[in-house]
Amino acid sequence: MDMGEILSELNREGSITVASGSPEETFALGKMLGGQSRAGTVFTLTGDLGAGKTVFAQGFAAGLGIGEPVNSPTFTILQVYEGGRLPFYHFDVYRIADVEEMDEIGYEDCFYGEGVCLIEWADMIEEILPESRIRITITKDPERGFDHRSISVKREK
Repeated sequence: MDMGEILSELNREGSITVASGSPEETFALGKMLGGQSRAGTVFTLTGDLGAGKTVFAQGFAAGLGIGEPVNSPTFTILQVYEGGRLPFYHFDVYRIADVEEMDEIGYEDCFYGEGVCLIEWADMIEEILPESRIRITITKDPERGFDHRSISVKREK
């Protein structure tokens, strides 16, 4: 399935699951979704450690036209990139102790602003996520090989 077919299926059905056989394929899917994203869209990203969330986020940023290096902002919770066609708010809430910490960084300005949000470990802040979002889940598929992933993309509301 090529990227155009993936996007078509997502728009038609509201969800799709894609097999990725390599980090490059995971990057490409992220890039396609980043390239198609619109201001005010929130993407949630979940998956085990080492599942490929950062590779996906790097592709997503590339799709937005961001040329600078993108890494997981684990110790800062939020990294803002403004060099692309839209501001990119990259959250990693893995180390958040209490959802109230999100208030301190002004999450609402990002969730409901003029940019695009990608939130890694989003299940940890489920209670403050907007109802309308795109949920991405990356699952390792060891039966198919070390680099194989199953990537589920689902439009919520």
